[in-house]
Amino acid sequence: MSSDTFRAIMARKSEAGQTVALEAITLADLPDGDVTLDVEYSSLNYKDGLALKGLGRILRTFPMVPGVDLAGTVRASANPGFAAGDTVVLTGWGVGEHWSGGFSERARVKGEWLVKLPPNLSAREAMVLGTAGFTAMLCVEALERHGLAAGAPVLVTGAAGGVGSVAVRLLSRLGYEVSALTGRPAEADYLKALGAAHIVDRATYAVPGKPLQSETWAGAVDTVGGGVLANVLAATAYGGAVAACGLAGGSDLPTTVFPFILRGVALLGVESVAYPTVRRAAVWARLGDLLTPEDFAHMTREVRLEDVIGLADPILKGEVRGRTVIAL
Repeated sequence: MSSDTFRAIMARKSEAGQTVALEAITLADLPDGDVTLDVEYSSLNYKDGLALKGLGRILRTFPMVPGVDLAGTVRASANPGFAAGDTVVLTGWGVGEHWSGGFSERARVKGEWLVKLPPNLSAREAMVLGTAGFTAMLCVEALERHGLAAGAPVLVTGAAGGVGSVAVRLLSRLGYEVSALTGRPAEADYLKALGAAHIVDRATYAVPGKPLQSETWAGAVDTVGGGVLANVLAATAYGGAVAACGLAGGSDLPTTVFPFILRGVALLGVESVAYPTVRRAAVWARLGDLLTPEDFAHMTREVRLEDVIGLADPILKGEVRGRTVIAL
């Protein structure tokens, strides 16, 4: 491979449908952004699984490099905010959806989307977190703003997944009594090592329940949606809150107004794609403050770029534990 070419996973579309393959490409195959990066790490998210399989209309233009996350070093910049050698992270802003993303050894992006990494986070650690970890931190901060205090009982759904794993670790580190809801009982030891005090069987929340249930949780981070979220709301105590950020279990919400008008429960929507750039650096820095090298090691699996396509089905089936970081 010449110095002008580099490896990337390319998604292409024809009348026969979408294909994805590892290819050798050049910068001419990428959008015309004002900052060029050497990508050191990317990560695998649920949304990436959908993109690789051509599901959910994640990819909006073709050809396209998928991958909603990336971290690396600035190679060249026409943006006055960045210079060659800066270590940066990018999540959100439609990258990996309508702009070529992180499953590539180089990327060309808009500088307004980039955040310089704080000193307490490496590029690899930033991608251990990625969109999932960033979203988990936003969920925790949403609960904090609502008034939840250390010691309160909180639930994390989809706890063995990416957002869930980071949320369990963060909430535990901040002193909450964390219960982890999962459909994978074999992950109980993993979740307890992250700080979960209790393991809750997903089956108890997956079937329709009463519109109001025992007041169990002061707060929750929900990554699942659907009927699980409905049951979590019904079991949230008076004045509590649920930070909702996912729909792995469905986009419908089969609930009633009772939790909201009889218990004053708050449903807090959390969105990370368009989260303001000026506020992102503080979120990344707090993640670096709260998490240790041991935390990153415990929740991480590292793979190569050539492994990524084969991981689409497992992550969509909920078979991937924690976070998958891609070394480029």
